[in-house]
Amino acid sequence: MKPALFFEDVGVLTIPRQNISQSAPLADRFQVNHDAIASVRRLKAAGFILIVASNKPELSRGTISRRELDQAHGLLRQSFSLDDIFICPHDDADRCPCRKPRDGLFKEAAHKWHLEMERSFVISDKWQDAEAARSLGCTSVLLQSPTIGKVHRDFLVPNLEAAVDKILHLHGARQFTMA
Repeated sequence: MKPALFFEDVGVLTIPRQNISQSAPLADRFQVNHDAIASVRRLKAAGFILIVASNKPELSRGTISRRELDQAHGLLRQSFSLDDIFICPHDDADRCPCRKPRDGLFKEAAHKWHLEMERSFVISDKWQDAEAARSLGCTSVLLQSPTIGKVHRDFLVPNLEAAVDKILHLHGARQFTMA
């Protein structure tokens, strides 16, 4: 069983561009967070499976196409050496089990990758990810943002670099106590 690192893409791995029309191609609406690349590589080097788990209701709303999303995900995979990307294409009203804060995306990834969820982490700037992490026994590390809400989270840090430092410290301590 392997540990994983689950990311929310928007706000962590990508930065939304300001003043861009919602009708613009998806690739024009965000930019890769280049400051995050080195930090994510540190996690990969530590042996984590790197996975994006993200709600993409824009698919069901028809504001982006699957082709656009696949192109954007190709850029993310290339930039961050991601192992996999799991998305929920449903809108809020669909009440599907894969839409965060529900844990369906994480369960699907755990099954596919044979993950040990108790040794896995979630990095996000949104409360929904912390809720999903809690239901599965993952450790949630939230980046300070206006979208974190007041839900339970295991750690609150100022930025991605601090999140990675915290995770690597905890991961090392867990390996030491398990040996």
